[in-house]
Amino acid sequence: MNKTFRIYAVIFIVVMVILALLEVNKKETTDWRKNFDINEKSPFGLFVFNNEAKDLFKNHLKKIDRAPYEYYSQNKKEVHNIVIIENNIDTESWKKIMDQVSKGSDAMLVMNLMPKEIADSIGFHSSDISFEDENVLKLTDKKYQNDFIQLDKFPSGKGFSFIKPGVEVLGKTVERKNTDQANFIKAKFGKGNFYVHSEPLFLTNYYLLKPGNVRYAQDVFSYLQDRETLWFVENDTKASRFFMRFVLGNPALKYAWWIFLGGLILFIFFNAKRKQRIVPVIEPLRNTSLDFVKSIGNLYLQEGDFHDMMAKKAQYFLNKVRMDLLIDTQNIDEEFAQKLQLKTGKPMEMINEAINLIKRAQDPYASVMKEDLARINKLLDELLK
Repeated sequence: MNKTFRIYAVIFIVVMVILALLEVNKKETTDWRKNFDINEKSPFGLFVFNNEAKDLFKNHLKKIDRAPYEYYSQNKKEVHNIVIIENNIDTESWKKIMDQVSKGSDAMLVMNLMPKEIADSIGFHSSDISFEDENVLKLTDKKYQNDFIQLDKFPSGKGFSFIKPGVEVLGKTVERKNTDQANFIKAKFGKGNFYVHSEPLFLTNYYLLKPGNVRYAQDVFSYLQDRETLWFVENDTKASRFFMRFVLGNPALKYAWWIFLGGLILFIFFNAKRKQRIVPVIEPLRNTSLDFVKSIGNLYLQEGDFHDMMAKKAQYFLNKVRMDLLIDTQNIDEEFAQKLQLKTGKPMEMINEAINLIKRAQDPYASVMKEDLARINKLLDELLK
């Protein structure tokens, strides 16, 4: 057993021991969020109601996981029941639901809040009617007087602050210190009816699993006729389609999977670091042209041969005039000066001075000073701009 393998083995054992200790000491936490998800087993999910709904509606229930607008646009239905439980519905879908109710269907809406324009059309205003930690929900019908439900965990306190004349109150929120407030109403709408309940908590797992609470839910839905019922749900996906759902859904397998991935990453990291070849540093080729020019210039300056430098500058200038300006440089005379002036647009005085300096540079017996070299260099560069 080599040293590297022993290090990996020790690291793996330490990680496994730490995970085991964390698993043993882990405390189960309860998710108290009000999700109203039909697949959630948390206290405020609808898993229990979802499983019992078929018996409650005598197998007339049909769950629809599409928006009401889309469904009713593609399906023509006879009168039926509509169930909405804390579902985020768009305005066009509400219009479709109202159209179905006006034709004779009944709609059971179990929701904390509804769009104001929809609530106004039905005939009520909803708001906070209670701020107590506990509420009791009761129905007004005497035959249901013994069927009530006590909300002892996070009641919403929602109810109806205003109800139009003709709207029937079917249920109330009862408190010891306050007067009873309506939370369940029936509103006639066209040929059908809207049943609106403002507290969906009574349908959640936490309350349905308490003894006796099921009767209240049965009483609420008993107002719907015995016929086809469409329940519009947001998401009816019973299981994830992800290929790793079984592994990630099991805590033990999930931990094993993450340990495997972590070990694989560590192995690749250390193995690659150990075997990677050193990449040599290749210096880019150096451009020595500028150095060469500087060296030649320094050589001329040290030698003090200003005449030769002026001659080369003049030769370079005349070559550029021939190639770029297309002017014959055989005779540097007045005609040449005029053509150069037309091509460059420079003053004639500058051109004449430059021609005089060029002629001095071409004369091998002319006396040239350092100042002449500087002057011809400046003049010829100006003319070529």
